[in-house]
Amino acid sequence: QSPTRNEWSIADLLDATVDDAVEFLSALDGSKPARCAVAMLKLLQEVGLGYPRVGQPINTLSGGESQRLKLVQHLTEATVDPESGIRNPKQAQNPFASGQPSTSDKCRSTLFLFDEPTTGLHFDDIRQLLKVFQRLVDAGHSLIVIEHNLELIKCADWVIDLGPEAGDEGGQVVAVGTPEDIAACTHSHTGRALREVLYHAPQ
Repeated sequence: QSPTRNEWSIADLLDATVDDAVEFLSALDGSKPARCAVAMLKLLQEVGLGYPRVGQPINTLSGGESQRLKLVQHLTEATVDPESGIRNPKQAQNPFASGQPSTSDKCRSTLFLFDEPTTGLHFDDIRQLLKVFQRLVDAGHSLIVIEHNLELIKCADWVIDLGPEAGDEGGQVVAVGTPEDIAACTHSHTGRALREVLYHAPQ
């Protein structure tokens, strides 16, 4: 049963997860502040942050969670109309429209640097995060991502594989190129793992 306006106090809302808060606030469709809050909270869901409590202190978030929270800040500036408090109708379906960015968009292009943003994410959340990353690229932004997750690596435009081993035995450039180029590199550990992901073949 959908929650009603009188069921939650402010303390209840702050103690709720983002997912539960979206469900509760969506029932208050006559409230402009509620619509504004839902639009912003849904951006948290899009980057896999539906599970933290609304009132959870920022300093208790993991590194990956903090990075995705900063990404939401950028998404909010690009998609939520500050006057109406809701998503820009022209961008509601696709906040970063595919295709070539406009001249004004190019002037505001940003270089994003992420350090293992998929840490702790379920596969479905990683897939959603990849969609957000692609929207940023389609909007003319650039992303540098330090990552071990093969599902993300296989979607990259360009990969720099460091190794050959971990720790003191690493730090050297093993291979560079597209994911397919890396997969073809016989002396790359990443390449051997990518071959299985890309082609479903034994390593």
